[in-house]
Amino acid sequence: MLQKPMFSGAAKLNNSRLRRRFRRQLLEWYREHQRPLPWRETSDPYAIWVSEIMLQQTRVAVVLSYYERFLKSFPTIRDLALAQEPKVLASWSGLGYYRRARMLHRGAQAVAAEHRGSLPRLSSELQLLPGIGRYTANAIASIAFGEPVAVVDGNVERVLERVTGSSFVGGTVWSAAQDLLDPEQPGDFNQAMMELGATVCVPGLPLCSDCPVKGMCASRGLKPEISKTTEQRLRKSANLALLRRGRTVGLSRRADNERLMPGMWELPQVRRKSSAEPLLRVRHSITNTDWSVSVFKTNRIPVDHRIHWISLSQVSRLPLTGLTRKILRKLNLLA
Repeated sequence: MLQKPMFSGAAKLNNSRLRRRFRRQLLEWYREHQRPLPWRETSDPYAIWVSEIMLQQTRVAVVLSYYERFLKSFPTIRDLALAQEPKVLASWSGLGYYRRARMLHRGAQAVAAEHRGSLPRLSSELQLLPGIGRYTANAIASIAFGEPVAVVDGNVERVLERVTGSSFVGGTVWSAAQDLLDPEQPGDFNQAMMELGATVCVPGLPLCSDCPVKGMCASRGLKPEISKTTEQRLRKSANLALLRRGRTVGLSRRADNERLMPGMWELPQVRRKSSAEPLLRVRHSITNTDWSVSVFKTNRIPVDHRIHWISLSQVSRLPLTGLTRKILRKLNLLA
């Protein structure tokens, strides 16, 4: 027999005793079951900022392979602020959504110029920096500085809707998150809510038996979620040229006014000869497009591309597109 929820709807957020119990049980679970992630082992506001920007629209497993490498290249805000943009993009290459890297760079420059290299401590001040919105500002302020401000991402919103048995409209979800927040331990609480949504209260069928607050949940996984329209992904194909001259490779650079990945370096596109067999075939996804790419080794320089001959020893220092980096690695031309 299913256990009857201890409270239902929005009323649970107005019951101080149950709020305290919810916070205690969630935090106890988090301290025992949280994933060991490097950004949880630091109190450096800058490192926390970098992790939050990287985690936007990107899976944790992917970020792990970039996070420490990026911080090794730019260990402080001043290091990042003084770096040239191509070097920043090169360290970000393969992580995607390059506007994040550009805005992080501009944000570091603003902090160096206006705040003597130290991040502001308040969410309201953080939101004035380039590339930092309400979620990121609240995450940094609560985790790094202990400001009692809640965060709301997809995971947190899902947890709140299931716990309350309610659907939120507009900014009401932020109010609900703020009401439930533990003001004494806001950073840990925010991370615990996100962790619960990412590992237990997952989309589809949640793992209710593993939930530390199931006794205080209005839905207990029984409320069917409204199915969202499946994203319509585009399928496209492209043919790229691998141009070699000794220990150099021919690359082209996207114009600075390109809508996607401006200033990034890539293999040039070519027309496929019907009889030619590709040197390599790869699949690659960019935003909502799935690409099927064939790479052809050729000595013929495409007439509509300006080709730059780059030494293989220098290629890794360029801001390569993720696809180009993937191809060169598969061909053992890039470490």
